[in-house]
Amino acid sequence: MNIKEFIVESLEDSSKTKLKILEECSTQIEEMVLLVVEMYKHKNKLLLCGNGGSAADCQHIATEFMIRLSHDINRPALPAIALTTDTSNLTAGGNDIGFENVFARNVEGLGAAGDVLLAISTSGNSGNVIKAVEMAHKKQMKVIGFLGGNGGKLKDIVDIAIVIPSNNVQRIQEGHITVAHILCEGVERSLF
Repeated sequence: MNIKEFIVESLEDSSKTKLKILEECSTQIEEMVLLVVEMYKHKNKLLLCGNGGSAADCQHIATEFMIRLSHDINRPALPAIALTTDTSNLTAGGNDIGFENVFARNVEGLGAAGDVLLAISTSGNSGNVIKAVEMAHKKQMKVIGFLGGNGGKLKDIVDIAIVIPSNNVQRIQEGHITVAHILCEGVERSLF
């Protein structure tokens, strides 16, 4: 394998995916920003869930809202909770009620009408994320899905689906964090 060629191919593929996001997802991204701005105007909170790399993205995104993304904007914290970070909660839930129920249980306990759930799944088929979305709807929450490929089962049950136009997990994850940064910055600039 030629490393230089691999680097060029990888960066070109990443760039092409981002241009496809611009073409195919701009309307949904705008809807997402407006939804989260309205949610914060009404003093509600953002909950986030996902597995693996998506769990790490949940932490990253929640931190951007709680602390800040843009260093030129001095603002108060915006409430955001990554449901992926409490190991005692996740392991007790996995042991006592099954791993497929851990996010739904946390949505049940922490979610309220008017809150928003950001559900992240590169396949769109993560069982525990699907159950969290179902619980969010029972709690009268809105749901944004960060998905990939064809959107999987989640595409049809979320309120706003951001489906990264790729089947490559790396490109999907890069797309998710790019869209998340647009979300955070859009919310900051709209509110502050």
